[in-house]
Amino acid sequence: ALYRTYRPQVFSDVTGQDVVVKTLQNAIINNKISHAYLFCGPRGVGKTTCARIMAKTINCMNPTPDMEACDQCESCRSFNNSNSFNIYELDAASNNTVEDIRNLVDQVRIPPQLGKYKVYIIDEVHMLSQAAFNAFLKTLEEPPAYAKFILATTEKHKILPTILSRCQIFDFKRITVDDIRLHLQNIAVKENITAEEEALNIIAQKADGALRDALSIFDQMVSFSGNNITYKDVIANLNVLDYEYYFRVVDYILAKDNNS
Repeated sequence: ALYRTYRPQVFSDVTGQDVVVKTLQNAIINNKISHAYLFCGPRGVGKTTCARIMAKTINCMNPTPDMEACDQCESCRSFNNSNSFNIYELDAASNNTVEDIRNLVDQVRIPPQLGKYKVYIIDEVHMLSQAAFNAFLKTLEEPPAYAKFILATTEKHKILPTILSRCQIFDFKRITVDDIRLHLQNIAVKENITAEEEALNIIAQKADGALRDALSIFDQMVSFSGNNITYKDVIANLNVLDYEYYFRVVDYILAKDNNS
């Protein structure tokens, strides 16, 4: 899947979230890293991706001057190979009990073996039960200096105010049609795919601000059209009425043509 192949690995690869990225990089540069972050926003806009990049970057042994991970050190390599002992990801949708949170709290007590920090990424954190939130509260309030928590959710309103008050909150916005179209154009060039600009524009509109959805649709269109994606193929595959249809309807109305 293209959305997995082209998942951003460094901050500069992130599309459409410039304010969030700049703030996180400045926090790392100025050594003002909070103990807890909450990334919230609609699906497919980069919340979990930015959490992973943040975790990778703060543990990088040789970051660049603008705070990008080097991708060469032992910490970066272990992260890229998905065997880092300093970064834990928990899916709260399927691990939402008190016991799951207690296991996480027990892990927090163990200091990092490599790098400066242990980072805990909890995805869909709003799915935690009330009891699990309460079990998590004390650890989130006063964690060890080496422990950092990054919570991600699509439904901020379901999270307890006591949790919200202990986090730095970042609201991820929907990605604009122009940003999505440019991103798809870049991928098309890398994949040797010819795509009409208007075709990519329709895909970007259909994605409704979610870059992951746009890449999934683009993947689907490659399967349908091969390496030449046209506007007509896109509207046919996505069941979209093109502009010409509306122009014809207006013309018929002006001509008082009821038969067409």
